[in-house]
Amino acid sequence: MLNAISILIGLVAAFLAIFAFLPFLGWAYWAIIPLALAGLFFGALSSSTSGRNLNIFVVIVGIVRLMMGGGII
Repeated sequence: MLNAISILIGLVAAFLAIFAFLPFLGWAYWAIIPLALAGLFFGALSSSTSGRNLNIFVVIVGIVRLMMGGGII
């Protein structure tokens, strides 16, 4: 059950990350990364790894995008 919650949160965060990849919307990653970290928390509590891996991917993409846009130096 925790893995399903993690996957659901990860899919929502991934959809928002795709939308935020457009120019001038990079600031949205400041909200997407904590959402994906919440999904990562639920995925870490689960015995399965698919939800955890999805959220790790979304967090990494968000951090890289913030670094490219100058949000994180």
